[in-house]
Amino acid sequence: MDPLGAPSQFVDIDTLPGWTDAYEAKQVDSHQNPVGKAQADVRSPFPYRKDINAKIILWKGDVALLNCTAIVNTSNETLTDKNPVSESIFMHAGPDLKDELQKLKGCRTGEAKLTKGFNLAARFIIHTVGPKYKSRYRTAAESSLYSCYRNVLQLAKEQAMCSVGFCVINSLKRCYPLEDATHIALRTVRRFLEIHGETLEKVVFAVSELEEATYQKLLPLYFPRSLEEEIQSLPYLPADIGNAEGEPVVPERQIRITEKPGVPDDASDEEGLEADLSFIGSHAFARMEGDVDKQRRLILQGQLSEAALQKQHQRNYNRWLCQARAEDLSDIASLKALYQTGVDNCGRTVMVVVGRNIPVTLIDMEKALLYFIHVMDHIAVKEYVLVYFHTLTNDYNQLDSNFLKKLYDVVDAKYKRNLKALYFVHPTFRSKVSAWFFTTFTVSGLKDKIHYVESLQQLFTAISPEQIDLPPFVLEYDARENGPYYSSYPPSPDL
Repeated sequence: MDPLGAPSQFVDIDTLPGWTDAYEAKQVDSHQNPVGKAQADVRSPFPYRKDINAKIILWKGDVALLNCTAIVNTSNETLTDKNPVSESIFMHAGPDLKDELQKLKGCRTGEAKLTKGFNLAARFIIHTVGPKYKSRYRTAAESSLYSCYRNVLQLAKEQAMCSVGFCVINSLKRCYPLEDATHIALRTVRRFLEIHGETLEKVVFAVSELEEATYQKLLPLYFPRSLEEEIQSLPYLPADIGNAEGEPVVPERQIRITEKPGVPDDASDEEGLEADLSFIGSHAFARMEGDVDKQRRLILQGQLSEAALQKQHQRNYNRWLCQARAEDLSDIASLKALYQTGVDNCGRTVMVVVGRNIPVTLIDMEKALLYFIHVMDHIAVKEYVLVYFHTLTNDYNQLDSNFLKKLYDVVDAKYKRNLKALYFVHPTFRSKVSAWFFTTFTVSGLKDKIHYVESLQQLFTAISPEQIDLPPFVLEYDARENGPYYSSYPPSPDL
């Protein structure tokens, strides 16, 4: 209550329901089937984190009314934009805000600048400028919008703020597709909280009625509220999920020549790749790719430049990645042949491959390749190691060298660059010979990364036992072959 006894118009964020509250209430009467162990091995790049979800609030209302440490204002480069968010903030903050904004001397697109909150309940206002969107300049717009959210969060961190209330930065006037912008907003906040979560207690997304449905739909992709929701959301993640900080990844930058220069800038509002392609001619020159048949002949003759080969390879990998995101790979996931575990002694992600769980003669190996790409794409952006358990494999489980060569050729450069070690556990003489031939005559650059591991004790010198989930049969086999020292080490409950 204010001094006159009238109820305050401002909203205390501690009274707002959190992102998980409605979901938990819904689950009381839910009869959903629990996720099986096989499904649980297929983890999202945005896994279920209860601690992060507890910081998130989705609220339909005016951001200017939030009682939190800082709220976000979206404006133009002169900080004079007249949009519903800005006008409400100016009205509630009072005339002193305009005077202080003049001292800032504007704000560039993607930047964030700080002022006091004046008559607002919020102590501070963080002003930022979102990009104008045109489909042909989509890459630049994505990068700028990412910078808006990232710089706001960084400023909040530097000023030791407890809570931030975000408006939807991409205003209608700037023509940014709402769903595309929401993906960037949510994944940027998610990645920031993963890295700097201790610096913020609450993040509020203040949305209008028009925007609420989109946020409700996309929030589970980046902030799943259970393992079930994580698995269900996985197929709907976009192909580009950004890097470790949520920043858009541009695997390839190429000049595109418009087939019809007279077409106005805003002629197409289509989203995604089709929108970009609408400005590109169907013939080879307009695509800046050269004659395709000629390129193939040059490849066969070994005359195509290294840069052109890399561009073509990246396009091919992106097609595989898009297919992997769209395909139903639950049958491959159920094999539990590939999964992420902890980190090695150098802090690098550990990926496990269980050879005995790969029934080569019974499964679609192309789907297996898609599954590998689906799981590994976000892992390979940073340094990682592979642990391959050859334990108790037989002819039924032997991966064909042609398949391995295809996998090695399809994946992009980050897989090979960031793979720091491949631990070949319990190898046989035959498997060592096969690996030697494969790394000597079929692929290059892999031989020096392979380490043959005869016992788990040897493996544990590089990876702590607490950091790797071991299949029970591997423990039993190692106890028989190398003594009972490890037989008492309990297997992971997930296996």
